[in-house]
Amino acid sequence: MLPFVSLLAAELVCLVYGAEVIRDTTTYGQTVSENLFIVNKQLAPDGFQRSTVLAGLTPSTGSFPGPLISGNKGVRFNLNVTDQLTDPSMVRSTTVHWHGLFQKTTNYADGVAFVSQCPIAANHSFLYDFQVPDQAGTFWYHSHISVQYCDGLRGPLVIYDPQDPQAYLYDVDDETTVLTIADWFHNTSTELIAAAVAPPADATLINGKGRYLGGPAVPLAVINVQQGKRYRFRMISIACDAYHNFSIDGHRLTVIEVDGENHEPATVDNIQIFPGQRYSFVLSATQPVDNYWVRALSSSGVGFSGFTGGLNSGILRYQGAPDADPTTTNSTGVVLTESMLHPLENPGAPGLPFPGGADEVLNLTLGFNLPATFFMNDTQYIPPTVPVLLQILSGAQSPQDLMPPGSVYTLPINKTIEINFFGNATPGGPHPFHLHGHSFDVVRSADNTTYNYKNPVRRDVTAVAIGNQTTIRFVTDNPGPWFLHCHIDLHLEFGLAVVMAEAPSLVKATDVTTPAWDELCPIYDSLTPAQLP
Repeated sequence: MLPFVSLLAAELVCLVYGAEVIRDTTTYGQTVSENLFIVNKQLAPDGFQRSTVLAGLTPSTGSFPGPLISGNKGVRFNLNVTDQLTDPSMVRSTTVHWHGLFQKTTNYADGVAFVSQCPIAANHSFLYDFQVPDQAGTFWYHSHISVQYCDGLRGPLVIYDPQDPQAYLYDVDDETTVLTIADWFHNTSTELIAAAVAPPADATLINGKGRYLGGPAVPLAVINVQQGKRYRFRMISIACDAYHNFSIDGHRLTVIEVDGENHEPATVDNIQIFPGQRYSFVLSATQPVDNYWVRALSSSGVGFSGFTGGLNSGILRYQGAPDADPTTTNSTGVVLTESMLHPLENPGAPGLPFPGGADEVLNLTLGFNLPATFFMNDTQYIPPTVPVLLQILSGAQSPQDLMPPGSVYTLPINKTIEINFFGNATPGGPHPFHLHGHSFDVVRSADNTTYNYKNPVRRDVTAVAIGNQTTIRFVTDNPGPWFLHCHIDLHLEFGLAVVMAEAPSLVKATDVTTPAWDELCPIYDSLTPAQLP
């Protein structure tokens, strides 16, 4: 039996796969309040020990991945983040971004350093207080300063819908069916930045466990199922560089949710998942009682070594099967593409059904120069010293007034926006682009040259391929500065990003801040060089 600890009347905390869980088991409109401590800790998830940056519910329980945070649709979160980082070899300030949550009227809580806030300095804390009124699905959280989340500050976040329209498709959906896929590096983030190239991933971690080439045969993640039951697995790519090709030997995967949006069921054998993306898939445990390989082949480093010795692998174990490695084999079968995915609710892209059929059209061309400099429309994103939200609240409204110059695009309220991404010859792709504050309709995917306006996939991270075009559409119904960036964290660090300043004239009237938010910049700006990075 799992140990439980009381929080509020609305909450439970338990231990799953060695990581803590914050869980709201109440009805619409309840509050989950908790402390999240950001700490340094020696960790060896693949058998190689290194200093890391982790999140935990107490200073001594930092874990990778971080604790599962969950609530029911309509939940309000009060999450107090305390920075206790001390290791000078890595960034010691921090932020936490709640990836995929729209943060309507609470842009200040979006957690992006120098876009929506100044960083939380070491030995200080900040309360992220926000509500999730109308979203449900699979999300996650991670640091959003420099390349810090590559050091380990990443974890799952799930919003359950008691009225899920596809609940009839599965029997089990709980903390045991949350599945994280990560790349793992033996170098710290500061070493990755200094190398100025994307290094090969040393290991693929499934639920925080994995092996590296030439390393010890440490335990792999084991996912337990019971024959005859149907499981909704919520798969999250918490990777900071690599994408992964995911499959489970002998089992088909029926995708029903994409990045927090319900989709019509699509059954495949293999899912290619990019950093930041999420998929819920239903697995029917109808095979003979046995052990089956779970495979997450990395696009980088360890991925080139396949699955030998348990690399890029975990284990699906039926109840009653022996405690042993699987002997199963894999086949590629049907690989998921975005063109197979269609929203379950309110399908159809906004605007008119032809290229350019939107109120405003933005063309964003990716570019690259040595040494390690990425561009959007010939401009490298360099974080401003004053957060964009603070600039707007202080009176800046036009692109000419907003910093960083050339990287802020202002958008009018309640308009359909079309963005065309041109991958050009930009290296290191495909580039998974994430828009904060919105889901969007991908009317032209990186894996398709045709357009779909009738029922395109709806999500918040999509790939931009080298030499190809990706087109998205969304409606500007959420005032505030929203980051649009490549989710390969080193590419973001080297400039592959812009800010969408949505209806800046309405931000002061619609968005709330807090006195604690007002204090973040004075505290951070008072740090001495010895206290940085």
